[in-house]
Amino acid sequence: MAQRAAAAGEAAGAEVRLRQVARQTTEGERQASEAQAAHSAEATEPAATADDVVWADAVLFGSPTRYGNVAGQLKTFIDSLGAQWAQGLLADKVYAGFTASQTAHGGQETTLIALYNTIYHFGGIIVPPGYTDGLKFVDGNPYGVSHVTGADNDQPLGEAELAALDHLAQRVVTVAGRLTS
Repeated sequence: MAQRAAAAGEAAGAEVRLRQVARQTTEGERQASEAQAAHSAEATEPAATADDVVWADAVLFGSPTRYGNVAGQLKTFIDSLGAQWAQGLLADKVYAGFTASQTAHGGQETTLIALYNTIYHFGGIIVPPGYTDGLKFVDGNPYGVSHVTGADNDQPLGEAELAALDHLAQRVVTVAGRLTS
């Protein structure tokens, strides 16, 4: 999802930094199958830093859904931005989010809303897709973009999710461009 959003942002004319929050492994993950370990090794993006968020005019945060909430790794990263928040460096930027869960109704919308609660504290400008394009009636998530991965995390993104990611990135870039001009 992040790679598709990054490509769509670049296609919309943005300079993009694709970053990954430092991963924390759990005991269950350490005992996971080789297939799952190979899957987690696929991500090779540089680690996200506070400077990346400060640099950006717009930020798309992606998180797996964890019990209807943002994953601990992303929450830890966001919590580390206190110094930047205190200086006002996170305000007046465009933010949006995307998420995935293993099941339908697995908390995608609550995850995005929980993420946005922090953005309100930043003084950020949340730019959700809403129902600004007919495709949103297909993917059905006006808060951001969400995907159901299936119990084995093996469901590829479908046309609806790909189109929704493209639309979200285009919308974020457009609104950020209006704010910075």
